[in-house]
Amino acid sequence: MDAMGEPTTGDVDKDFVQMMKPHHQAAIDMAQSELRYGHNEQLRRIAQEIIVDQQQELLAMDMAIGKRPAANADERSASVKSALTEESK
Repeated sequence: MDAMGEPTTGDVDKDFVQMMKPHHQAAIDMAQSELRYGHNEQLRRIAQEIIVDQQQELLAMDMAIGKRPAANADERSASVKSALTEESK
């Protein structure tokens, strides 16, 4: 993990989760942009799946290392549901 240029804790599992979080969040952010501004229905469906999948993986990784879900996880989930509802109108 040290080769990635990230500070390490000495716990490979925790380091892995810490490095994967920005990657997953970036995927969620890009998918939300596609939902807000994209017009291709196939890509919009893919973006919806990406949001759900990446959020589940973030939660699963936190739980795997014994970390409680982030307090804003419910807020983030509600925000995504709201965006999906608005876009389907």
